[in-house]
Amino acid sequence: MSTLRHRRAAFAGAFVALFCAAALVTACGMLMDTGLRGQVAPVRYAGAPIIVAGDPESHFVQDDGDRKNKPNTARAWIPAALAGELRAVPGVRSVATEVTFPAAVAGGMAEGHGWESAALTPVTLGAGRAPAAAGEIVVGPDAGRGVGTTVRVTHALGAGDYRVVGVARGGTGRPAVFFSGGEAARLAARPGEVTAIGVWAEPGAPVQAAVQAAVRGTGAQVSAGTDRGRAEFPDSGGARTKLISMGAALGGTSLIVALLAVVGTFGLAIQQRERELAVLRVVAATPRQVRRMIGREAVLIGLAATVPGAVAGLFLGSLLHAAFADLGAIPANLPLVVGPFAPAVAVAVTVPAAWLAARISARRIVRLRPVEALGEAALVPARTPWFRLLAGLVALAGGVVLTFVLRSVHTEAASGPLTPLTALLFATAVGLLGPVLSRAVIGTAARPFRSAGGVGGVAAANLRAGARRLAAVIAPLTLMIALASTLLFAETSVKEAAAAEAEAGTVAGHVLGPAVPAPAAAAVRRVPGVRTVTEVLRTRVRTDNSPYSVQGVTPAGLSRTMDLDVRSGSLDAFGDGTMAVRENLGMEVGERVSFAMADGTPVTLRVVAVYARGLGFGDFTVPHSLVAAHVDVPMGTALVDAPGVSRGALAEAVAAYPGVGVREPNGAPAKASGSAVNYLSLGLIVAFAAISMVNTLAMAVAGRVRELALLRLAGATRRQVLRMLRLETLAAVAVATVLGVAIAWVTLAAFSAGMTGAAPHVPPAGLLGIVGATGLMALLATALPARSALRRAPAEAVGARD
Repeated sequence: MSTLRHRRAAFAGAFVALFCAAALVTACGMLMDTGLRGQVAPVRYAGAPIIVAGDPESHFVQDDGDRKNKPNTARAWIPAALAGELRAVPGVRSVATEVTFPAAVAGGMAEGHGWESAALTPVTLGAGRAPAAAGEIVVGPDAGRGVGTTVRVTHALGAGDYRVVGVARGGTGRPAVFFSGGEAARLAARPGEVTAIGVWAEPGAPVQAAVQAAVRGTGAQVSAGTDRGRAEFPDSGGARTKLISMGAALGGTSLIVALLAVVGTFGLAIQQRERELAVLRVVAATPRQVRRMIGREAVLIGLAATVPGAVAGLFLGSLLHAAFADLGAIPANLPLVVGPFAPAVAVAVTVPAAWLAARISARRIVRLRPVEALGEAALVPARTPWFRLLAGLVALAGGVVLTFVLRSVHTEAASGPLTPLTALLFATAVGLLGPVLSRAVIGTAARPFRSAGGVGGVAAANLRAGARRLAAVIAPLTLMIALASTLLFAETSVKEAAAAEAEAGTVAGHVLGPAVPAPAAAAVRRVPGVRTVTEVLRTRVRTDNSPYSVQGVTPAGLSRTMDLDVRSGSLDAFGDGTMAVRENLGMEVGERVSFAMADGTPVTLRVVAVYARGLGFGDFTVPHSLVAAHVDVPMGTALVDAPGVSRGALAEAVAAYPGVGVREPNGAPAKASGSAVNYLSLGLIVAFAAISMVNTLAMAVAGRVRELALLRLAGATRRQVLRMLRLETLAAVAVATVLGVAIAWVTLAAFSAGMTGAAPHVPPAGLLGIVGATGLMALLATALPARSALRRAPAEAVGARD
């Protein structure tokens, strides 16, 4: 307690590092807890007490007999005949069926339903009447259409003009349009099937068990209470899984960075207290007593920092949850789970980490005999402890091993966590081997300053004499540059490679989109001069081990619109029952591959070709008709091969379909990118690394108060002292830049070799931005505490109690 009371400044850095670590771990824990226990509230199905809908999960039986369930991304439809069976269940008062299909009204996408399902929400009429004929609709209040007006609606079967006979009141907040029951069933194009059935029971009648018995064996599931939200939003299971994976990846990486930061911070604090600890050893303190004192100091600091840090993490978790919802990564109605689990885990993990970091940092000084301890405190140790060297070599070897592993990884699911871990292992090796590296490179870094003389000569002398201190500063700088570069440029490398493959592989002259119904594609095919129209749908499928991106394409004339760069097999046999796959997935021509479609339907297809341009066009290429039957929106883009046909002629052919436009190919990647979510997640990790860097630099300067005061007493001006510190910081930044860029390049080269087969894409402006931002933060972190220290009278600072 006495040490903490009289060394507040020395422990302030450790406090900041532990506070930030606890906040970040708490926020990530909240995301994971939400993924594990969160429930999506029903919106459209809020008016029906019981919902019968399709199974929202795909089920796999593994080789060892275990079952694995994975969430679907599309609705599974159920037999419409179930409605009649449910009406006959004793105690059931009424049922209502629903079909949901995409409908574009005035160019904007909306959900189409039959008016019977309005009771599920419930939606009532604000004006007019319910639709009764095929050409009548009810629109929502946000459509801006009044009763009696005519609206053009585009749907999967084409487009048609409908007369508005009613305006709905209430709803879900999502655009919706209601048709008559027969018209809705026709437009859904799923004869004999519905998306859901709402069930209402007689007052006081317990019918849920009977309803479950009635649907047993049909593939339908019964939901009540908050479980209705899962039936309404089939992608909510995937969102929860994404929260778990994002929270685990972000939290795990953050925890490793936090451990490095805490170890570095305590190491620097112990280094600045070596004379004090040596005196304790001289006055008969045993090694065990010193270790216990340091450990208890760390526990007290840890508790003082992590408890408010965990509270701050609750607010950070709320901000992250809101940001992910705004970016569309999770449903907005998936509430954040706030409970004691995440803060408790953060405190339980961070406090022991602080204790362990402090004990490791003090290991060398407490093992020395008292007289040796005083000597070690007065002089810089000539050698790095063998334990630290061994740990550094192990971390370096681990980074090398992961580098070779990364070169053989070809999926995002595997390369995602391995890439930052590889960079972190190399950065850890730099931190552990820092004193050795500093002594090896300090001569080169200090040479320009030494030749300049004056203040530069003093800076060069300080750099040579303070190898240990320089190593403590270089480690967080290297971590910042290496981690930021790796995380940022891994994303740019994949995006650039995907865009290049899409551009090289799209040989069509025009693209129709964004939601092209089949009749619109047929109308373009009838235009004179049009040779091929390839309809394209994007989706994702799953095997028991991994998800895959998929494009569904119409087979006829595919080579005229798309060049997949086939490496084995041929697309000549591509059609129903077959597929093509990208290389490096371990699948060969002739092999039969089984997987679950987006709605959970199991299929097995035969591989007829293996192609190279998987980043630009997806992992699998399957027939368009197969994808259209198992996605919620069976309208995608279309590639048009029409040499000599003007863009205007194509636009005229699709003029009857509002929202369908004609554009030139732009080489856009095949799949939508989650770049914004990735950048937000990675930005938090980089921000924590930056905090660690600034914290360490500020501590390093604060620990040199006496040294700076002696320079002032020897005749140096404040400006000269500040300039000397700036030169030392710039030298540290230069060394860290070389090391950080080298780590990032080795990691990115291995990542790109596995994922893209090309060199990493590193935009010069991005790299300069990272190095420049790191250098600027380092200079500020040096200048601010230095100016504060120099305000004190030199004689007073030299005579102050240690």
